[in-house]
Amino acid sequence: MPIAGKGMLLTSMDIDPEHEADFNRWYDREHLEERVAIEGFNEARRYVAEDGAPKYLFLYSTETIDVLNSPAYKARLANPTEWSKKTMAHFRNMIRSVARITISRGKGRGATLGIIRLRPRGENEADLRHVIRNNLEPAALDGVISMHLIENDAALSGPTAEIPAAAGAGANDWFVLIDAANVPAAREALTNLASDSRIKTAVASSGIYRLLWDISKDEISA
Repeated sequence: MPIAGKGMLLTSMDIDPEHEADFNRWYDREHLEERVAIEGFNEARRYVAEDGAPKYLFLYSTETIDVLNSPAYKARLANPTEWSKKTMAHFRNMIRSVARITISRGKGRGATLGIIRLRPRGENEADLRHVIRNNLEPAALDGVISMHLIENDAALSGPTAEIPAAAGAGANDWFVLIDAANVPAAREALTNLASDSRIKTAVASSGIYRLLWDISKDEISA
């Protein structure tokens, strides 16, 4: 499976231009490695928007979703570094989603990520999941590497004491993630998914992001 583990933390935010250089330095020099070092975390990916909002997007994969409610993770949330506190105070339009990876197809990851945020109604979740499962076929689209569905845990998503700026709305949302080799391939996959009326009615937003870099547990354990 291209995503290591069964749990995922997705965060996304904007940052005021005057703080953007330090924000990027913090993610590159401290935050991603700090998070991946937590027991149960497998890897982290960092993206910037090609076409979408908020501007920055981060994916942290974990062995299980329970890792994102574990004592080790909670201890880190309760004890942010001074650099973290300074940087997080400038987050804008923050999304924080703790999710289960429920469908994952294909092998590998791409330089481009297409993403659809879905807002299912409780009574049609099973039907929507079935429709998505039938549409997540990366081999059917040139340039698409892998495709995934992640489903939020409402109790674990949203604001924390460390990140009060995170929005509470959409705590039950799902996300379709499309790993693609390039922007046109990601865009075509997004268009194809949204052409199904059963998916289209649940779409809250979509976007295309470019991978900046990633880091795995193996790299920091060496």
